[in-house]
Amino acid sequence: MTNNDILKKLRVALQLRDDQIIDILRLVDFNVTKSELGAIFRKEDHPNYQPCGDQLLRNFLNGLVIHMRGPMEPKKAGTDQPQKPASAPRDRNSQDRDGGRNREDSRDQPREDDRRPFRSKR
Repeated sequence: MTNNDILKKLRVALQLRDDQIIDILRLVDFNVTKSELGAIFRKEDHPNYQPCGDQLLRNFLNGLVIHMRGPMEPKKAGTDQPQKPASAPRDRNSQDRDGGRNREDSRDQPREDDRRPFRSKR
């Protein structure tokens, strides 16, 4: 399957017109004219046929993500530090000998969202 076939199938599946595809490509600063796009959608035996390059297909897919999801939100200044893992993985030999029976059950502890302000009955 060629890049031309992939682009054609995406155009049909998403019901996109040529001007919509051009707008999607503009989202990633990739400019294509309507005639260039028309040459890509022609049959291979047509004299004006143009093969779709990897760069065009890659930019179309990146633009399609932006078109469908919306632009990515800017990162906050304080999030440059990598996040720590939630807990270190445990190996089999480090388990408690009692099978966890003597541990405090975290389900018995009240959670923060379970603590509601006192409501008096009036």
